[in-house]
Amino acid sequence: MPTPGWWLEESKHVMSAQPQNKESSRLRALLAWFDARIPLTQIIEKHATEYYAPKNFNFWYYFGALASVVLILQLVTGIFLTMNYKPSAAEAFSSVEYIMRDVEWGWLIRYMHSTGASAFFIVIYLHMFRALLYGSYKDPRELVWIFGMLIYLCLMAEAFFGYLLPWGNMSYWGAQVIVSLFGAIPGIGESLVEWIRGDYYISDITLNRFFALHVIALPLALVFLVVTHILVLHEVGSNNPDGVEIKKVKGPDGHPVDGVKFHPYYTVKDLVSIVAFAMLFAAVLFFAPDFGGYFLEHANFDPANPLQTPEHIAPVWYFTPYYAILRAVPNKLFGVVLMGLAVVSFFFLPWLDRSKVKSIRYRGWLFKGFLFSFAASFLALGYLGLQPATPGYTNAARVFAVVYFAFFILMPWYTKVDRTRPVPDRVRYNP
Repeated sequence: MPTPGWWLEESKHVMSAQPQNKESSRLRALLAWFDARIPLTQIIEKHATEYYAPKNFNFWYYFGALASVVLILQLVTGIFLTMNYKPSAAEAFSSVEYIMRDVEWGWLIRYMHSTGASAFFIVIYLHMFRALLYGSYKDPRELVWIFGMLIYLCLMAEAFFGYLLPWGNMSYWGAQVIVSLFGAIPGIGESLVEWIRGDYYISDITLNRFFALHVIALPLALVFLVVTHILVLHEVGSNNPDGVEIKKVKGPDGHPVDGVKFHPYYTVKDLVSIVAFAMLFAAVLFFAPDFGGYFLEHANFDPANPLQTPEHIAPVWYFTPYYAILRAVPNKLFGVVLMGLAVVSFFFLPWLDRSKVKSIRYRGWLFKGFLFSFAASFLALGYLGLQPATPGYTNAARVFAVVYFAFFILMPWYTKVDRTRPVPDRVRYNP
């Protein structure tokens, strides 16, 4: 039985619904106006709401979304830092101190940017390792892998150019060492080094040049490569832990039966991972922003001094595996070549891997042994690159460098003879 005054409450509900209907109508009209000029709805559906992803994604598939989050974080914090930074050898270091001490929340923005740089590489390295685990570089995703590796190279260049900007003593001498490596190239080495520096030594001109590349050129290239990477990925479809192509089995509606819409199913899961990542990020940011000297070297809290060399010159931790390979070779030119090959070798994985199986779930112990030996050698080289160049550390770096390159050189053999298990026709999903 209706309660007294029910008609009054109902009329209030109807009256309150009318403005909402008008607002929704205006929103639909605005979207229709955009769709008539740019396929906005079609783009959103293809790459988000209607994009079908395999239903058996696991923990390893969080890091692609996290990489996008960190990229946005770096771009936003970088914009705010440039508002007070002075790209001048006379003022760069003091401008960073001014940001840290006098700019409102400047210390937080600076630490978010410096911690974000290390977080970016942590996420990217885990993202790359997932691709190695499940064969995400194999047919038909060769271009996805190539664009991903171009992103990695661009990110390395971005980190290197940004490393000089604080104009601390480690920044100065680290840039001096890295730039001088190009001098090992026969014939054009010295001229190339001079061209990179813009001077006969690391100076104000070098700082301005690196600032322009770090703030404008490389971020534009990075955003372009990330967008292209996602577009190519959505064209061929995402890989999954089983390495099964879900597009091969479609339902009556034309959609993969082993896939689910990216939104809301994976946007919700990614949101959980972002919250967990934000908690870890905040813990480092507020309690250990320099992370014991690994994220921000202690020598970098002193201004650049061409007359005072730091006791132990080493790059930031995410470059140290390649730096260890460089130091392990007595010949400078050969060391530079090997260091370059250590990065470039990743590009050839789609053609080095001869296995008919993508995922590590169905590969044999031979591939698993080589893969985890490679991962261990990468971590070991990273540690050795942070240590002084003693004979013991150098010899250890040589051993791990052999293991590192064996993963690539022997891959055509061990992936071909490795005993694999049959791959299922459909993805296996255990909720």
